[in-house]
Amino acid sequence: MTTTRQQMLSGLADRILALPLDHPTRVGIDGHSAAGKTTLADELATTLREKTTRPVLRVMIDHFKRHVDLRTRYPSGSPENYYFEMFDVDAIRDELLAPLGPGGNRRYRTQIMDFSGRTPIDSGVHVATDDAILVADGGFLQKPDLSPHWDLRIYLHIEVADVLHRGTIRDQAWMDSAEAAADRYRSYYIPGEELYLAEIHPAERADILIDNRDFKAPCILRDLPIQGGEY
Repeated sequence: MTTTRQQMLSGLADRILALPLDHPTRVGIDGHSAAGKTTLADELATTLREKTTRPVLRVMIDHFKRHVDLRTRYPSGSPENYYFEMFDVDAIRDELLAPLGPGGNRRYRTQIMDFSGRTPIDSGVHVATDDAILVADGGFLQKPDLSPHWDLRIYLHIEVADVLHRGTIRDQAWMDSAEAAADRYRSYYIPGEELYLAEIHPAERADILIDNRDFKAPCILRDLPIQGGEY
């Protein structure tokens, strides 16, 4: 169904708050590059804070990249290098998600690397309460080693043409030109993300699927009901 953006945010927050868990609630917002993941995560965290006094933890998975010098299995700049090697999946699981899950010690990190993947960052260890809510955004969040550790998986759908258009506009500011940004999307980001779509089928596996082509009026394509205490 089509909703206003604020209606969608309010509904998502209510669904998250209704999850009956005895550990922190881990929400992952997944999707193509330029799908609007970070914007939605920021807005959702704000909406949650307006609705509850529970701690809301906001984390960007881009802070869990693998150092560029360790991405050596595939050629630099290849789609495979992006999909298989960009993110430190073990660190995402072991330093962030598992500690917040069942049986976890609640001691987690928010970042281990800068956005460029060249400078390690030690965020220090934070301690979460059992009623905390994690809102994280990033790519490839439903890889097999990560998917079981999310309590709610939200996938944002946009078309490949939207990825190219939005990504070019966004990234030309830090690249040499709009054409250089477009080439990067055509040769690297889009084919790398197509590897993910072909292997994982994240849109089909997500708990909530949102058509985010229209920021002002997103369309909720699927919203699975809570069953037996879990989605």
